[in-house]
Amino acid sequence: MDKRALRNLDLLFLLFTFLLLAASLVILSTASINVMKSNPLHYVQTQTVWILTGTVIAVVIAAIDYRKWRHFRWWIYAFNLILLLIVIFFGDTAKGATRWIYFTPSIGIQPSEFAKIFIILTFADFLARRKGKLNNFKDFISPFLFVIAPMLLIFKQPDLGTTLVFVAIFIGMMFVAGANPYKFGGLLLGGAAVVGIALWLHFADNLPGWLQWAQGIPLPLQEYQLNRLIIFMDPASDRTGDGWHILQSLWAIGSGGLWGKGYRMGTQGQLNFLPEHHTDFVFSVVGEEFGFIGTITLLFLFLIFLLRSINIALRAEDTYGMLIGTGIVSMFTFHILVNVGMTSGIMPVTGIPLPLISAGGSAMWSNMASIGLLLSINLRHRRRMF
Repeated sequence: MDKRALRNLDLLFLLFTFLLLAASLVILSTASINVMKSNPLHYVQTQTVWILTGTVIAVVIAAIDYRKWRHFRWWIYAFNLILLLIVIFFGDTAKGATRWIYFTPSIGIQPSEFAKIFIILTFADFLARRKGKLNNFKDFISPFLFVIAPMLLIFKQPDLGTTLVFVAIFIGMMFVAGANPYKFGGLLLGGAAVVGIALWLHFADNLPGWLQWAQGIPLPLQEYQLNRLIIFMDPASDRTGDGWHILQSLWAIGSGGLWGKGYRMGTQGQLNFLPEHHTDFVFSVVGEEFGFIGTITLLFLFLIFLLRSINIALRAEDTYGMLIGTGIVSMFTFHILVNVGMTSGIMPVTGIPLPLISAGGSAMWSNMASIGLLLSINLRHRRRMF
């Protein structure tokens, strides 16, 4: 890589990436302090390791011309499917889901996290070769079939949250690839309507006589997943069950006020009333201990991070690079919106972590690999946009 390429580096993107990583360590130093009593700083220490090793991954990927991945697209796609099949047949089960492959009792990976990167790399090539040929409904079939295979394997684990991330990636990349906005948009609205009607039929108590046959219509979801999809509308109806997470999160964020209760002064998180407060519900701890100012500051960091990511995608040398950037932006945006939404009680609880902030090795490595790809595109951009 020559020095001229290094001049292309988006320093603002790098700055806000490292600010988010630094924020992760600060937040986890309070959010996880009471999770492991024997070692209060366990998650801060492991997160530091994931960040440092993830940085190495990002640097290595950034040094590789992103266009080289096109030559291995089918190998990457096949490897992705094989890895997800290994999880199904040989993975370790925890909390009713089989999502992990453990190499030792304490070291393992969550392949669904890396599956997002693999599908972005391969789907970007798939769409780049079909740009301008996504005008009719029949043109949408092959892209759908391309993405549905890994999606179904992840859904089988079951992992509804990551499955929905795949949907967001698929939609974002399809639109940027030139899918007819009216036909593709209409198809999406129709699909959403079908899902909404199916949920209504499943949970409805008093259906008209002509619809009695559909009472309690079965859906391909676990009962707890179905409950989580609707309980956010009235969490108080199941205070000690599926509504517990949402109520504790709302109390945590609401009690923080403007400035928060102070560092390590929260109650819902520190006393472990709030479940998963160092992973999925880490944003609730920010709201409780750092208040409205803390949450707005964190969201501002994410906003600039996403804007610079969009800028990198727009300046890509080719369609393939733009589509990779689009997939990554779609992934990060969906993660942030859903995580903040579910902790704020305006979206269902789907178990999606807050990127670059929540504790977790596989998620951090996946995030840093994404950042490495964005940097690889950035180093080889064509023109300045904004």
